[in-house]
Amino acid sequence: MQLHTQSWGAGDRIALLIHGIMADHRTWRRVGPALADRGYRVIAVDLRGHGASGRGEYSPETFADDLVETLPAGAELAIGHSLGGLTLSYAVDRLRPRRAVFSDPAWHLGRTAEGIGPEMFAQFKATATKERVQAMNPRWEEADVDIEMETLAVWDEATALSLAPLVGSDLLPAAPVVPSLVQLADPSFLISLERAAILKGRGFEVRSVAGAGHTIHRDDFDGFMASLEGWV
Repeated sequence: MQLHTQSWGAGDRIALLIHGIMADHRTWRRVGPALADRGYRVIAVDLRGHGASGRGEYSPETFADDLVETLPAGAELAIGHSLGGLTLSYAVDRLRPRRAVFSDPAWHLGRTAEGIGPEMFAQFKATATKERVQAMNPRWEEADVDIEMETLAVWDEATALSLAPLVGSDLLPAAPVVPSLVQLADPSFLISLERAAILKGRGFEVRSVAGAGHTIHRDDFDGFMASLEGWV
């Protein structure tokens, strides 16, 4: 499936941005221009089921196939957040960017003690209010809260339900396909300290952004960019 894309800049180097679940290219509203200012031509996708892209069957494999169909291979940089990080890991061997950044990637999906898993995201769409999003993300700028409400409205919650079979699976890559940074929230509810140590042992560079929540680029934009030093 050809995905909807948004671009910034006209540099010689290409950077690819892949968003997380419930979001779309608008989550990168500050990151895209910042990379363009560094000389990149930035391309951000809307994953299938998100934003202006089409709907269909959902799985990490189909998300990844869409990236390969839509995006150029051999980009200088690729950044995937959460579900976008999982998707990038399924596509990186074909996209072959020179460097990859996995921002708090969804490489381990668990359930809470109450049994809440990916279905929670689908339920959230029906109950979310601006006030609730603000309360959950007190460090976000108001523009990001507004964008979250807009992206939720056009998001297909079946994308979350499709992840239920992956709960409890070990999705950590066996090794980096290209030089790779794993950028973690502090703490990360997806990548534990033990899993971070495993990733380091497998050849990934791992950095945490102190005090940042899961959507690091919205929670602490300056910390997000500083954490990319040497990778962008």
